[in-house]
Order: sequence, then C-alpha cells, then structure tokens
Amino acid sequence: MLNNEYHRLLKRQLRKSGLNISDNPEFSSFLSMIDNAYKSFDKDFNHIEHILEESSKELFVANQYLIHERDKTRTKLENIVDNVGGVIFETDLDGNFTFLNNAWEKYSGYAIEKTIGKNFKDFLITKNIEGNKEFHKLFSKKKKRIEFIFKHKINDKLMWFELKSKLIKDNNDLPAGFIGTIIDVTNLKETEVELQKASKSKDEFLSTMSHEIRTPLNAVTGITNILLMEDYLPEQLENIKALKYSGEHLLGLINDLLDFDKIKSGKLKVLEKDFSLPYFLENIKSHFQLRAEKKGVVFNVRKENDLPDNIIGDKLKLTQIMKNLLSNSLKFTEKGSVILSIKNLGINKNKIRLRFKVVDTGIGISKSRQESIFESFMQADSQTSIKYGGTGLGLSISKKLLNLQNSDLIVQSKLGQGATFSFEIKYRVSNRLNLYEPDMIKMQPNYEPLNLNVLVAEDNKMNILILKRFFSKWHVNYKVAENGKEVLKYFENSNFDFDLVLMDLQMPLLDGYETASIIRNLSDKSKSNIPIIALTAFAQTDIKEKTKQYKMNGFMGKPFNPEKLYKLLKSYSNEALNEQVI
Repeated sequence: MLNNEYHRLLKRQLRKSGLNISDNPEFSSFLSMIDNAYKSFDKDFNHIEHILEESSKELFVANQYLIHERDKTRTKLENIVDNVGGVIFETDLDGNFTFLNNAWEKYSGYAIEKTIGKNFKDFLITKNIEGNKEFHKLFSKKKKRIEFIFKHKINDKLMWFELKSKLIKDNNDLPAGFIGTIIDVTNLKETEVELQKASKSKDEFLSTMSHEIRTPLNAVTGITNILLMEDYLPEQLENIKALKYSGEHLLGLINDLLDFDKIKSGKLKVLEKDFSLPYFLENIKSHFQLRAEKKGVVFNVRKENDLPDNIIGDKLKLTQIMKNLLSNSLKFTEKGSVILSIKNLGINKNKIRLRFKVVDTGIGISKSRQESIFESFMQADSQTSIKYGGTGLGLSISKKLLNLQNSDLIVQSKLGQGATFSFEIKYRVSNRLNLYEPDMIKMQPNYEPLNLNVLVAEDNKMNILILKRFFSKWHVNYKVAENGKEVLKYFENSNFDFDLVLMDLQMPLLDGYETASIIRNLSDKSKSNIPIIALTAFAQTDIKEKTKQYKMNGFMGKPFNPEKLYKLLKSYSNEALNEQVI
C-alpha cells in the first residue's frame, strides 16, 4: 500500500510501475529519499517562480517607464524639431526627401506630405544658387559635407537661405543619405549687400575726392615746375621751392590716405621684380641728402657688410617704407644725424635676409607711446601733430606694408634721445648681372627738342595750360581736344599725322575709355594702333588694369612730373623709334 505522504509524482510513477513495495520494506528508505528530493525541488521551483514573478513585475514597471520616457523624449524632440527656426531635412543618396520638419512649409510654401519622396532638384533652380553651382556638384556621394547659399521668393519677398548637410552612414559604414539644415540668412545677406554698396560708395568717394583734389594740385605743382624751368629772380627761388614743397607735401598726404584705404580693403598686392640694391640705396641717398643738408642734419647710408647687386622683391613698397621712415626721422630731428644702415644677415636657399635700420638723434618717443604710434592717424602726442604736422599714417602704412611681406617694424627709443626703427625682410637673390635703373638719372635733365606730334585729349583748362608750357619748352607739336568726340574728329581727318595720344580718362560727352575703345576698333590700322597714354588724377594702381583692358599703352599720373613726362614723350619720338629699329 502506498504512503499517502509521498509526493504526487512519486505516487504516480509507483502506480505505473506496478511494484508491490509493501512486500519490500527495503525500498522504504530509498523512496523516502526520492520523495524528499521531489519535495525539495518543488520548494526551490516555487521560490524561483516567485522570484521570476517579482522580477517580471519589476521589468514591466521599468519597461513602462522607458516607454513613457521614450514617448516623452520623442515628443520633446518633435517639438524642438518642429519649432526650430530653420528647416531640418533628410534625404537618401539620390537627394529624395525622407524627412522634413514643419519649417519646410513655412519657408518653401509646399506641404510636407507632398514633398516627401520628391527630389531636391524639384525645388531648386540653378540660377538661384549663389555661384550658379550645378546640381551634380551639390549632393554627391563623394562629398562628406555640402554648403551653399540660395535665394527663394516667398509671397513676392526675396529671401536667402544657407544649406548645410553631411553624409550619413548605415551600420555597415556605407553611405546611406544626407542630413542637414536650411537656415534663413536674409538679414545677413541684405547686410552684406549694404556693406558692399557702402564699400563701393566709399571707393567712389575716395576716387572722386582724389581726382578733385589732384586737379587743382596739378596746377599748383605744374606751374611751380614751369617757374623752376624758366628764368626767375634770385629772391623768388625760396618762394618757388616753398610752393613746390607744399604741393608735394599735400600730394603725399593724399597718397597716404589712398594707400591706407587700399591696405585696409586688401587690394594691395606684393609685386616682385628684379632691381638693383646699390642703385636703390643711391637713389634714396640722393633723395634725402639735400633735405638733410638744408636742415643742418647729417644724413648717411651705411652698408655694414657685403650686399648683393641685384635682388628680387617689391621695390615700390620698399621705397615707400624707406621714404616714410626717413621722412619721419628728418621731420623730428632738429640737430645731429639720421643714419640708414643695411646689413646682410645671411643667404639660405637663394633667399637673402636684410636688416634695414634708421637711427636718428631726434626728439624720441616715450615708452608708453611706442605701441600707439603704429596706429592709424596717431602721433606721439597732440603737440607733435601741431608742431610737426602730418597725418600720422606713415608708420602705420609702413608696418602694414611690411606685414604684407611677412616682416614687421620694430621701434627702440627713449624720450629726448632719438629713435631707431628697424625691420628684417627676405628677398630672392637675382642672377642678373646688370640692371638699368632710370631712377638714377638725377637733377634736372637736359631737355632736348622732341620731334613729336601729340594729340592731347584734356578738358581741364589749367592742365592744358601746363602741358602747353611744357611742350613749348620741349618743342613738341600738339593739338588739343576737350572731349572724346573732338578726338575722333581728328581721326576722321585725312591729314591725320599724330605720333601719340595723351588721353584724359575723365572727359564730358565721351570719356577716355570709350574713346580709346573706338580708336582701337578703327579699320585703318595706322590709326587704330596709335600709342595711347592715359592721363589720370586717380591713384595709378586703381586704373592700371582697366587701361590694359582698353588696350592703352600706359598712363601718366597727375600732377605731371616734368621729367617723367619728358622721358615718356621721348620714348615715342622719331629718334627713339629709329634707334629701336637699328
């Protein structure tokens, strides 16, 4: 008979086995052991089941919390995305939209549901993209990042947008599409346009003022040069020289302002050419020697060691820097000396490092003012400006010109004990053995008669008067036309016999550029190929490229420099042309 206290599974197994355990009391202890094992298993199972049930409840609660947090975060993200000021988009690799936020409808005017699946090309026009970029160059699988600006008209209002996007990859690190933003930059673009207009207006103002100031200044310096060329009373010499100095000083101030503006606008470039260093230094010496002697100041140029004959660099900028520094030192030195020294600091890979140093015994600069003197329109103090004059731009321009050439201007000074300005600059060493330097022709040249027929296109009466006086001295044959139309009438004449045209760029009815263009397109080659020299009161760097575009042969700045004008005319004289042929 079965023990009713046995585990249900044990009793079931005993019944199925058909064993008569009552006749075998030996099984009793064995069955008791199995019964205990079953009961222990049930106890452990119930315990595990309880634990699993509790864990399941905890997992359920945690899962519900995560779902809540997920939905909450998704709602937040959707609210953020839908309330972002710009468009957030996603496309596949072909540029088909797969996601857009609500800003799309606001800025594009198209419904999101009607846009998803369509390509970006359906909504962009090439001509509306800044720089006219082509579609295949925008969304390219080879590009990781894309940026461009485009315009779009909404309710008749023109708006500008900036698009930025980047390539996204899938779990296998393969390109999957693009994600990006489209931001309204209309205000920035309108500000940029206004700044460009303002910059253009400023440039036009400076050019106009330059022209308007240089025109009467041309008369002052021109007549002064004529007076110096003619017979004058000995007691008039100082007055004429004072007039000449004042005119040249005013011209220097105008040039400083124009140069300063060009440097600030980034229009000034470094132009490297071969030039002779000894000739350059000799020219500087001759330029300042007389000024120093008149002031009772010793001036000298010292070569501290061996210098190369020819170097390659921007001679014009070096000249401007040296003239600024030496003019500055002479201005503030009442007695003693101004010394320019040059030292070769070594050659490496065909580049020479030169140190230029200007040492004076002038008024000096206090330590507290040594930084500010390089600022625009700044001088050591207000009394300096009153006593010595000037714009305060010379040192600022020199420093900026050196910065353009990877150099810098250094000052060492004590108040009342003079000042030292120095800079180190690298130039390439030239392999040329000899260079002709026209600047070395000093003093008044010997003006020989010129065999030349010149057509002068100029509407300013004073400029015409000055040119007439020059031409009468040089025996130049000339005719005057006061505008472009009068110039063209001379070209229609069958007796046309001019060797050169001096063409003012600013004339009524037909300006110099238009007139030159018509001349260059004449069917008569002997007339269309005539040399044309532009006459301009504008800064030369401003018109150099433009005169080339109109196929002019060169330009002559106003106020006229008689030596330069004579040399220019002589280069087109019959004698000079015959020498070239020989």
